[in-house]
Amino acid sequence: MFSWLRCRSLAGPLFALVAGMTMIARAVPLPAVSDVFVGGREGFAVYRIPSVLATRDGSLLAFAEARATKSDQSRNQLVVKRSRDAGVSWEPLRVVTGDGIASLNNPTAVLVRETGRILLMYQRYPPGLREGSVVPGLAGTNVCTSWLVYSDDDGVTWSPPRDLTAAVKRPTGATSLASGPGIGIQLQRGPHAGRILIPFNQGPPRQWRVYAAWSDDQGATWQRGDPAPDAGRGHGNEVQFVELTDGSVLLNARNEGGDRQRKTALSRDGGRTWSALADEPQLPEPVCQAALIRHPDRSTPGREVLLFANPGTRTGRTNGTVRLSRDDGRTWPWSAVIYPGSFAYSGLVSLPDGAVGCLFERDNYDRISWCRFTLDRLAGAAGAAVTPGASNR
Repeated sequence: MFSWLRCRSLAGPLFALVAGMTMIARAVPLPAVSDVFVGGREGFAVYRIPSVLATRDGSLLAFAEARATKSDQSRNQLVVKRSRDAGVSWEPLRVVTGDGIASLNNPTAVLVRETGRILLMYQRYPPGLREGSVVPGLAGTNVCTSWLVYSDDDGVTWSPPRDLTAAVKRPTGATSLASGPGIGIQLQRGPHAGRILIPFNQGPPRQWRVYAAWSDDQGATWQRGDPAPDAGRGHGNEVQFVELTDGSVLLNARNEGGDRQRKTALSRDGGRTWSALADEPQLPEPVCQAALIRHPDRSTPGREVLLFANPGTRTGRTNGTVRLSRDDGRTWPWSAVIYPGSFAYSGLVSLPDGAVGCLFERDNYDRISWCRFTLDRLAGAAGAAVTPGASNR
């Protein structure tokens, strides 16, 4: 199997193509990294949980939780920065929404193709409560709720928050709730084309279930689907979706309490129901959020690839790795390390020039940074035959 591995030499960092015992080294530097959010700057102690989205006019929006401390529920507000030059520079921080000393979590952004509107789903935790202390229900002082804001001017201003809890949360059984975090998608193929899908997981902790919420009217009304059935060890937790070539939807989730590899499932009815969750041994993880997108492959007109990013190790949140699949996620034969140090939550985005951007947490959550790379970096031998890896699909 071919894979991209980072090597070291006296000349500096480079990537190498490995085919059996033969190594062909190419001197390709690691992507340049720049900071977008830095803890202690612009009014907040800590920034976590990145989400990144390209708007219809080609601008980039980088979202994050702005926190008082590193605690997950720490009087968080949601903030955004905008770039109009593909990530070369970023405008000053804007607060999207806040709610006093309550905590706002899990920013999950999606673009509505028809209108250019940006939707941002998130959750509200009442003051002093955490994932393990909220109770089932749709409203109250000890309940986790889900909200939506939108922008019609590329992230400059935002609507008042709208409570969607009754539409996206089960009224009994579910305690905590989390959209993404990361991005939602809008389907382009098949009978559900136009549907907006937001990935969700629900508690109680250590009994998490993953599912989809959707809108067929550009975000005006919402419904929720069935949880993906559990199978094997562990539970699906933080989750992302990607549309496949035939219009089906691939779910890719953090694996809590199981083996150190991602969990996946498939929906053929627009996210209403799912196949049983299965471990994906080609995608190792240390138990962490990950990013997943569909990206145009400009080397072949009309062709697209899947890209996946996470800490590419089972032992810790480090070694930020991007993997590439040319067969709708059945195999992931190409991979590249884009940041070898501390690397945690991340987001991927397609850039107008065909490159890819990655927004990621690094350095023990002290900052959220940005880099860009091309598919050539991941698949320099794209035309070569590859031996498929094992897959559960």
